Amino acid sequence: MKYCSISEAAAKFHIPESTLRYYEKKGLLPLIERDAAGRRLYSENQLSLLGTVICLKNTHMPISQIKQYIDWILQGDSTIERRLAMMKQHKQAVLAEISLMTESLQGIDFKINRYTNHQSKGELGQS
Repeated sequence: MKYCSISEAAAKFHIPESTLRYYEKKGLLPLIERDAAGRRLYSENQLSLLGTVICLKNTHMPISQIKQYIDWILQGDSTIERRLAMMKQHKQAVLAEISLMTESLQGIDFKINRYTNHQSKGELGQS
């Protein structure tokens, strides 16, 4: 099996090494192997799991829920239904956030257009 170092894993995902250490401390990256000198070794499976953790974190899933998800993975196939339900629920939360952000972006675009129009006419408004 191929392994990479903490610096290689951090570079691959464009995150600091301290983030990897934090994720490990919080139980999001269990079963990290170490070499004879005690340096962390990330397997392809660990990198795949890290990709999932980053995806969930980037979509604002709380650390506690990510930890629950990881715990269910470690428990095996008996938890697939729970994992599926969690992912479906999280997807709905992400879609709701995207909708809110899209709506908010329209408000920002309105202001940009308003200010651009005022500038082109040589006048600035209060709002």
